[in-house]
Amino acid sequence: MTNLGHVVFYVRDLERSVKFYTEAVGLGISGMIFNGRAALLSGGSTHHELLLIQVGDAHGPVHGRRIGLYHVGWKIGDSIDELKSLYNRLIDLDYAIDGLSDHTISHSIYLRDPDGNEVELYADNPDYDWRNDDSWMEAPVKPLNLDK
Repeated sequence: MTNLGHVVFYVRDLERSVKFYTEAVGLGISGMIFNGRAALLSGGSTHHELLLIQVGDAHGPVHGRRIGLYHVGWKIGDSIDELKSLYNRLIDLDYAIDGLSDHTISHSIYLRDPDGNEVELYADNPDYDWRNDDSWMEAPVKPLNLDK
């Protein structure tokens, strides 16, 4: 099972972008993170289908300092075991891994497609009830070890 989980955009004006995605697209605000510089939006099927991160007028090729697509997140399953299996398959296939993260609510593998686009492959943490507990929004991103 692989489902498109979320898309992340870097935006110039967070308030303007949130207004567009709530009014025109019909998404609701799930929460704010990064000291109010980012908004999580959802249509209700998951904790967020869209993350908007404000970077202002930043331009250029430097990672994290451009307007537009940051990465696309694909949900690959519902357990850490499924993520470990995928991780081992990616290693066997000789795909370079950019990073591994524990987001409290989910666990993620980051890599790039052949054109350099960042892709996040993740599994939600089955022990975390995101529908009733939004404290994950304030939790720091932690390193993830899938070699265990």
